[in-house]
Amino acid sequence: MTKQPIYKQPLALFLSGIIGVSTFSYWASVQAQTQTQQSTPPKFTSFKNAGQSKLLGDGKPFIPDNLGQSVKPNEGGKRGIPGEIDYRTPMLSKKYPWSAIGRVQGTTADAGSYHCTGALIAEDLVLTNSHCVIDPDTGKLSQQILFLPNVIDGQVNVKDVATVEQVIYGTDFKDGGKLNPNDWALMKINKPLGRKYGYLGTKALPSATLIRNQKRLFFVGYSGDFPTVKYQQYFTAGTGWTASFQAGCSIVQEEENFLLHDCDTAAGSSGGPIIAMINDEPYVVALNEGEIKDLRAHKDLINVAVKIDFLDKLAANK
Repeated sequence: MTKQPIYKQPLALFLSGIIGVSTFSYWASVQAQTQTQQSTPPKFTSFKNAGQSKLLGDGKPFIPDNLGQSVKPNEGGKRGIPGEIDYRTPMLSKKYPWSAIGRVQGTTADAGSYHCTGALIAEDLVLTNSHCVIDPDTGKLSQQILFLPNVIDGQVNVKDVATVEQVIYGTDFKDGGKLNPNDWALMKINKPLGRKYGYLGTKALPSATLIRNQKRLFFVGYSGDFPTVKYQQYFTAGTGWTASFQAGCSIVQEEENFLLHDCDTAAGSSGGPIIAMINDEPYVVALNEGEIKDLRAHKDLINVAVKIDFLDKLAANK
């Protein structure tokens, strides 16, 4: 789990030899708890070749009439879980906006499994990281990607497991380095799940505005270390199968086109939305990407997020 950030040094120093970079996808063998779906690989298109994309929503949040809404991410659970154990708490609610966030389940070119986090931003569009659809170490494309909405303790409505049909990605990592300010991906799924689960708005706020509003953001991700040991007695599916929630986190700095943030994260929370409430509605204002570590001290220094102004650029065909 990420500790309090140390971000007073330049990002260039963070990326020097004594510093390690870790992206937050969980590229490891996991036992999928969903029904296997046969499908052809998604169609991949780079941002440079996407033109004026039709894979865009209107940027406004949407809540279905019959879904219900709650400001409490742990509402609806009857597990007797005590509060204030961790900065992160379990996301147990099936109401909006929590319903719009889900687990991205992928299969690599060599048949390995991994997971990330994604969020619905239109009825058939999920926002996540590029490294959740392309292996940043090998550059190989994922052979299958599924989106599992609102997974709680491994419980998946099989009818609502969606297959990703098309991907627009911001980087293929061929320019080297695991951290990339274009580490984003838009995934078109084969089911209009946003009609049922709702979807979040998106808004590219100026970095100065984000930095000025400290402790006003919240984060949700399917971290591979969560539920933590203190919570595990309340869950049966294992880690990575219940999302964690943290309120009161911040964008602390912008440097070299990255946003640095202090939200608590771990492997598996790649692509998780950093959310602001704007006029009492939820908007994704940044996209969790990875962390920077001091390898000598074995210490997490700071987390990195992607700015989402790429959505405006994609819409404008720039």
